[in-house]
Amino acid sequence: MVMGEPGREEYKIQSFDAETQQLLKTALKDPGAVDLEKVANVIVDHSLQDCVFSKEAGRMCYAIIQAESKQAGQSVFRRGLLNRLQQEYQAREQLRARSLQGWVCYVTFICNIFDYLRVNNMPMMALVNPVYDCLFWLAQPDSLSKEEEVDCLVLQLHRIGEQLEKMNRQRMDELFVLIRDGFLLPSGLSSLAQLLLLEIIEFRAAGWKTTPAAHKYYYSEVSE
Repeated sequence: MVMGEPGREEYKIQSFDAETQQLLKTALKDPGAVDLEKVANVIVDHSLQDCVFSKEAGRMCYAIIQAESKQAGQSVFRRGLLNRLQQEYQAREQLRARSLQGWVCYVTFICNIFDYLRVNNMPMMALVNPVYDCLFWLAQPDSLSKEEEVDCLVLQLHRIGEQLEKMNRQRMDELFVLIRDGFLLPSGLSSLAQLLLLEIIEFRAAGWKTTPAAHKYYYSEVSE
């Protein structure tokens, strides 16, 4: 089941119960008719549990923000969303200790929000440092020993690395020092993790692009 209309964005919400699906549909079409802080909490809660949804939740959040702004000129949903993101960010150490999957879902979600939310056609400055902090944590030796966290780090850098670098190049340089150091760790890295880290190092070095030679080297075995 997907939610949407012909010519409009569609959102996969089949993992929500019927009542929540209706809440989200209403938030998109008539945001003034629902409690938008509740909607923000529902989306964040679900994103922490469902990594598939967390990858596309940014689109839905952006659509609700646009709908609310157009209808009422307000930003109740955006404020509720950012407040909740901040709460989870402040408790990130406990989140990771409690659930590695929940932590990976959170990083995926905040990066997705960074990707979609814009102020004057620019990413939100308020999200730049929290996103960097999350990626820095994923680049620590303890995290690099876990393939789920390496996979998350590389996926987010593929998605938002270029625009994140434009917001703060110094922090990106520092992040890649950690990544290169991690790649050179004498032990603790799986062969897949090493491959992923090498690929993202080369991806950035090529101007955030995959060269034909790199694509052949990294993806030939997968395609075969």
